[in-house]
Amino acid sequence: MNDIAILDYKMGNLFSVQCALNFVGIKSIITDDIEIIKNSKSIIIPGVGAYPEAMKRIKEKKFDKIIYEFNEKKKLIIGICLGMQLLFSESYEIKKTKGLGLLKGDVKKFDEKKQNGSNTSFNVGWNEILLNSKKNIKNNYLNSLNKKKMYFIHSYHINTFEKSIDTSSSFFYKKKFVSSVEKNNICGFQFHPEKSGPDGLKIYKNLKKNLLNYESAI
Repeated sequence: MNDIAILDYKMGNLFSVQCALNFVGIKSIITDDIEIIKNSKSIIIPGVGAYPEAMKRIKEKKFDKIIYEFNEKKKLIIGICLGMQLLFSESYEIKKTKGLGLLKGDVKKFDEKKQNGSNTSFNVGWNEILLNSKKNIKNNYLNSLNKKKMYFIHSYHINTFEKSIDTSSSFFYKKKFVSSVEKNNICGFQFHPEKSGPDGLKIYKNLKKNLLNYESAI
């Protein structure tokens, strides 16, 4: 049995994620096989690209059904970058598109800012994450990572309707945005832990410890 099934819908840094998991000793598989996914302890929804196309591919592969099944069984679901955004109600990227709806909120574009003589709404590079230490964070994936820099690459951000799920925030220029979330068996990271060096790997190390909490749900 695999610790984690990385959902393969051809829109994510699949091998980068798997390399990071391998490094910390988490057994994973990149797959689009529904039976293999069902028999895994948890899933990662990666994602790079456009929201409408991602939801289209997820539905074509029937990943939405298996994600809902995982949620009903309280098995761990992790979203990374676009994969995190897909967990929410809807997005306004390109066109209004309904998401998985496991978390309440929507996805909107950053306001354009002037940079090097041109306007941009693209947040790319290293940025601090500021932990919300006042919240009762169950799994503590971000333990000891307050004000550490993670790698971001996105132009759309989450607007959560349940502020209690926000586990960290970051800034794009002076715009504060949600950079990670957690609710029960679901967690998401707007940044890429697998591209964030030693500090990013700490998240996967914490994940390895927390996987034991979900074995009884299999």
